[in-house]
Amino acid sequence: MVQEICVFLFSLTALGVLYTMNNVPAFQEPVVILETGVAVLVAVFLLVYLATRYNPPKDPLFYVFAEFSFTCVIDLTSALEYDGYTSGFMEFYQKTGEPYLGTPYAIMMCYWDGIVHFILYLMLIHRMSNRQQYRTLGLFWAGSLCANMIVFVPGIVVGKYGSEIHPAFWLNMPFLLVPIWGAVSLFSRPRDMPLVGASKAEREQKKALIWRPLDLLFVVYLVAAMGFTIFRGLAVLDCPLEILNRYVTEYEPYLKDPVGFPRVMMLLLLFHALPMLGSFAYGLCTPGCTWMLDWTAYFAGAILQCQWSHIGASLHPRTAEMYRIPITTLVPVLLLNLLYAAGPILLALRCKREPDYFLSTAPVGQTNNEKKLS
Repeated sequence: MVQEICVFLFSLTALGVLYTMNNVPAFQEPVVILETGVAVLVAVFLLVYLATRYNPPKDPLFYVFAEFSFTCVIDLTSALEYDGYTSGFMEFYQKTGEPYLGTPYAIMMCYWDGIVHFILYLMLIHRMSNRQQYRTLGLFWAGSLCANMIVFVPGIVVGKYGSEIHPAFWLNMPFLLVPIWGAVSLFSRPRDMPLVGASKAEREQKKALIWRPLDLLFVVYLVAAMGFTIFRGLAVLDCPLEILNRYVTEYEPYLKDPVGFPRVMMLLLLFHALPMLGSFAYGLCTPGCTWMLDWTAYFAGAILQCQWSHIGASLHPRTAEMYRIPITTLVPVLLLNLLYAAGPILLALRCKREPDYFLSTAPVGQTNNEKKLS
């Protein structure tokens, strides 16, 4: 509990740093913002390290979660200030730091980081402190933050703000690279799951798909999601098909917003999410695919973050009216996007709660008492 309290208190100091920088002109030069940002991140790491030196965490990811929780407060403050709920903290950063944070996509992204990621960090630190399992929750976090930054950083470069990149842009690099390292680290660890008798798994794995109605429903969903992914991917690639042009014009005009984020997101889904959706359909039809237990959690975090930012930006009042979802098609568009977001979450929960079908059974020849699942 002491570690969680320390991290929470350190995170709140971000408000003091922002207020100081916003009221001292010397801190508002573009290069100085970068230098100050690096110095603050280093200082936060040192403070966390010193605060835990008598009971040091065994997992280096603790320091990542503590450090990133500090920036969650900054992101939430940025979103609230752009939406007019607060003032006096981020005015300087909006001008000479990262002006693209004022885009609707970035605002929704900052809300996600400041609320969802912050809660995840506290939960992960709490589980670490109490020696509880946290690998699956960590994979969800890794998927969420990786998808966040893989869309955000390229979207800045290729969008209309590509010509307004200041030195503070490079502060995003740790948040792009560290989650990738974190994901690799978490994937390489033993899975969080109870031991299950081999006979139970064998019975489940002998069932055909038709006798597993929930899995059959998931396969139908995954095939439909693959079609929707291809459809929107072709739409942002300016495919001349009339049905695609009509969809963009009448249903999701935000796909053509010049900020660049929706285009990058749809391409990410087309080239990365599409193969994953197909792999999950295969895993539901083929017993013993233990990787389903990991990748569904990672994928759920990625899709939920993407869809939150995409749906929110499509409706946000700062989005130009011509790019918002038209009122006449609001309900079907929201339903499609919500289903696209909910499916991976439900699939991950299904794999976590009833993993029998995906487990590898023990080699033949072991005794019943020795039969365990990897």
